[in-house]
Amino acid sequence: MWWFFTFTLLAGIFALLAMLARARRETEAVVEENQKFAQDRQRLVDFMHHMTEALGEGLSRQELHQRIVHASILCTGALSACIFEETGRGTLRGIAVEGLFPPHRPLATDGVGSPDTRAKFIERVLQAEEFPIGEGMVGRVALSRRGELLADAASDRRMVKHEDPALAVRSVIAVPLLFRGRFFGVLAVTNPAGDLLFDDSDFSLMQSLAEQAALALYNGELLHLQIEKRQLDLDLAMASGIQQMLLPRHTPSVAGLQLDGRYRPAQRVGGDLFDFFPLSASRVAVAVADVSGKGIPASLLMAITRTNLRQIAPRHSSPSRVMVELNEALVADILPGLYVTMLLAIVDVERNEVTFARAGHELPLFIRRDSATGLARPDFVASEGMALGMVTNEIFGAAMADQTEAFSPGDLLVLYTDGVTEAANDEGKEFSGARLADAVRTLHSRSPAEINDGILEGVQRFTGDVAQRDDFTLVTVKRG
Repeated sequence: MWWFFTFTLLAGIFALLAMLARARRETEAVVEENQKFAQDRQRLVDFMHHMTEALGEGLSRQELHQRIVHASILCTGALSACIFEETGRGTLRGIAVEGLFPPHRPLATDGVGSPDTRAKFIERVLQAEEFPIGEGMVGRVALSRRGELLADAASDRRMVKHEDPALAVRSVIAVPLLFRGRFFGVLAVTNPAGDLLFDDSDFSLMQSLAEQAALALYNGELLHLQIEKRQLDLDLAMASGIQQMLLPRHTPSVAGLQLDGRYRPAQRVGGDLFDFFPLSASRVAVAVADVSGKGIPASLLMAITRTNLRQIAPRHSSPSRVMVELNEALVADILPGLYVTMLLAIVDVERNEVTFARAGHELPLFIRRDSATGLARPDFVASEGMALGMVTNEIFGAAMADQTEAFSPGDLLVLYTDGVTEAANDEGKEFSGARLADAVRTLHSRSPAEINDGILEGVQRFTGDVAQRDDFTLVTVKRG
């Protein structure tokens, strides 16, 4: 019986040894898996570090794309990488590449020469080559927004076979660059170093890298938008400052005459203009203008108009002649679709009159005291004219005419832009010329500054919380 006990003992020993060997292999597998997990985690951390550095350096979009493909190679061990982007024509095109990334389609002539020359040749091919979304592996990923792994790409009949051995594809991963529903393109890597093939772990890593890359691209766009906005804010602040410098800082000192002007742009800069300047000891030019459009283009045209007006007006006693010469100066250089409406008045305190010309602008509002009733009477006075910068002087000059009105002590002249009369409330109703006339009639005994304050307060009460949609400009002239 001794041999039976010996056999049983040996069998138990062998079973124990097998169990220990299996446990050792499982332990080694767990250790290897943990090491692989730790390596992948470190690769992801390294990639995130690369992206953070790239954003910190304020790279351009193209530079950021190039940094992504470079970091993808470093973190995956791939020999080449490329980012493909939609062109807006339903196609994809390579926009950043590193290494000998195989072109999407067979080459008519493979690159020759040194590896560096060949890499540049391949880069030019990828950046020039376009292919439809849905075509090939990269096209499928762009269409489905889901990544693909071709571990053994060499045996896949769908892969393009190039004559150049350096462009042979052994293994490839392509993943979409997606963040918050925004598609930034497809990131693809080929051929791990050595004879290895990509596996599911590499694919999972690439998907994580793509998420971080898309986040970097998204943040990069926001960063550049913030920089552009900061620069735009600076430009607008400078333009606004220049525009304020062009407005009159002081009112002319003429005995028996009071003036006040107000300008409130709807945006940082606007297209309204008001100006007044003396022509003689008893004559003052007063102008209000409105340039079509808003923003910087309108403000630039306003500045040009004001400069020309100041040069031309002292040469003429007739406002309409000033308008004709001003139109000639503007019409040659003004951009299509832009024009200027203007009312130019010359106030003569010796002759107790106002002579004005109207180039398509709002009607001037006179407030005079009725000789019969003694009450203030508003009067919108019409005249001929058309906007500046729209037609040649042959047509423009024929439409212009001077209009002369009495302007006695106690009378008021109010000039304004349509931003005042067309200011709307939350029901869509406009402030209107009638409300403007009522406000001025009520305030006519006050100073021009107080009258303008009262008009603007009335407009504000009428519109309530509705945002100002057009520039406000007011000029009030009062005979003392």
